[in-house]
Amino acid sequence: MKILVCISHVPDTTSKINFTEGDTKFDTSGVQFVINPNDEFGLTRAMWFKEKQGATVHVINVGGAETEPTLRKALAIGADEAIRINTAATDGFTVAKQLANVAKEGGYDLVIGGRESIDFNGGMVPGMVAKLTGANFVNTCIGIEIEGDKATAIREIDGGKETLKTSLPLVIGGQKGLVQESDLRIPNMRGIMQARTKPLNVKEPIASSEETATVAFEKPAPKGAVKLVDSVDELVNLLHNEAKVI
Repeated sequence: MKILVCISHVPDTTSKINFTEGDTKFDTSGVQFVINPNDEFGLTRAMWFKEKQGATVHVINVGGAETEPTLRKALAIGADEAIRINTAATDGFTVAKQLANVAKEGGYDLVIGGRESIDFNGGMVPGMVAKLTGANFVNTCIGIEIEGDKATAIREIDGGKETLKTSLPLVIGGQKGLVQESDLRIPNMRGIMQARTKPLNVKEPIASSEETATVAFEKPAPKGAVKLVDSVDELVNLLHNEAKVI
């Protein structure tokens, strides 16, 4: 079985975020980047398939050379090969088209992407990859088992879970539940050394049109000052007349 894991290169949530050029560009200065958490759950599950069923695991990212440390971390965790599509990830459709092209050329049985990335939170790339490749698709996936060319997937739905049976090729939009946080792997020294010799292939992008454009970024408004009250009557008055929530 061949597995392709899509890796987004995203800012660490502890990083201080700023914008430049009139709030139209994200300022990467001093920002620590990591593997998108939803993608990391998928990568860890792919490693289970590698160890238990002998699957081959490749990781892929759409981005410039600055994303290669993130791909190297995925290789250190245990992926066999990395692919970087040499174009900026500025638009969800463009990203999906690049990923789908590699998925079709490589003949992958299972494509694992995160349900969404924590930077733009678009949540649309895995579904578009499935459409462009003609594969089956399960989103918000929290569990998957594969036997031969058949897959059993569990996805999160409002108020519960749903179990689906489908066939390969399959694209999933994964999230926490594929594995637990305690199952995530930290690269050890052996893995880091091996990652240096594993292939990281750079591919030029295929032609694509951007369907969306970023006009501007805006930070959330700062929180207001805290008001301390001495009585229940004063609290009720503020909630009713100022906050207008009761």
